[in-house]
Amino acid sequence: MKRQYVKNKKLPDQPGVYIFRDYRRRPIYIGRATSLKDRVKSYFAIDLIDTRGPRIIDMVTKAKTLTWQKTDSVLEAILLESSLIKRYQPYHNVAERDDKSDQYVIITDEPWPRVFLVRARDFEQHSDGGVLQYKVLKQFGPFVEGALIKEALKILRRIFPFRDKKAHDPRHERFYESLGQSPDSNDSEARKDYLKTIRYLSLFFEGNSKRVRSLIERDMKRNAKAMKFEEAGQNRKLLYALDHINDIALIKRNATESNGGTSSDSAVGPSNRTYRIEAYDIAHLSGTNVVGAMTVSINGQLSSNEYRKFKISREANNDVAGLSEILFRRLNHSEWDYPDLIVVDGNEMQKKAAESVLKARRVEIPVVAVKKDDKHKASELIGSAELVNAHRQEIIAVNAEAHRFAIKYHRLRRSKSLF
Repeated sequence: MKRQYVKNKKLPDQPGVYIFRDYRRRPIYIGRATSLKDRVKSYFAIDLIDTRGPRIIDMVTKAKTLTWQKTDSVLEAILLESSLIKRYQPYHNVAERDDKSDQYVIITDEPWPRVFLVRARDFEQHSDGGVLQYKVLKQFGPFVEGALIKEALKILRRIFPFRDKKAHDPRHERFYESLGQSPDSNDSEARKDYLKTIRYLSLFFEGNSKRVRSLIERDMKRNAKAMKFEEAGQNRKLLYALDHINDIALIKRNATESNGGTSSDSAVGPSNRTYRIEAYDIAHLSGTNVVGAMTVSINGQLSSNEYRKFKISREANNDVAGLSEILFRRLNHSEWDYPDLIVVDGNEMQKKAAESVLKARRVEIPVVAVKKDDKHKASELIGSAELVNAHRQEIIAVNAEAHRFAIKYHRLRRSKSLF
């Protein structure tokens, strides 16, 4: 495959799954990416043989066409990739793999099904005649990167509470019930809803997140029509959670665990020099309880002990003014290390506001603005192309973390003001 062929394809700068195909359009390699554009472009780098090895060189040489599918999150890309690999068994994905180290996600066949991970070697031994302590309703996988799928399960459990392997221990189960991450199995009325949750999880692991959304939307409309407003509200919260999946941990795993021959994104190797990125965001409700947040990424790793919260002095629906205030106040703290890059949430207006503050304080730090789409996903990074290309995933991750941190602080302030 030629580099120009890929360049003409104009791949999107979004998460998703890509498929290299041979002359008969058969999949020969399937991978996932946090940025389809950057990831596929990396297969045509000058140092590919050093970074990825001869097997990937062979794959790129044999590939004749490329297709891809966008997803709304890295989580969905991980699950879709696994589903497609299992379906097509592409040679360059399965060759030279140690299948015994893979893991499966199991859903048990019980009145209140449990969801947990099982190592391939253990699962296959039981399948060959050993005695399982549970009946398997469904299995998904195999998943190559165990740490990554564990992180994915943690995220999914916050959206779709499920019982895990240790649910038979009453103390363990009470703990997760208190966190809202497991259903109350003593409530017989709740079982119907829980089985629906299991169905959603099954569809998610099959890489069919769009079907999950459509089913929830259908339930929301039915509940609203039947004047079941509390249930409709729960449906709406589910949809919001799906549209705002926190991918930060997955992006970090993707970067730190990637290596030649796997399908995860390659990390930009950090140099000996510390590279600090600070991200800022404002949160309020119609100009009330206005707060700001600063989050920090150092060499691609979020540094939560350096996060800072700001209570904005003026209650107003003006994000630009709020941003200017927290930047002025941040720059007063000369004891804090200055960043190499500042990331702001917004568009050219927020970028110019930040640059004006820096200019007024005679500080030279580049600024990148993260523009969002209607689902609050990063749609465009505005700033130096060189910096954006070098630190794209770090920028997206630290920006998402600033949004989460600001919202959390705003909700705390709002709840205090109510009382």
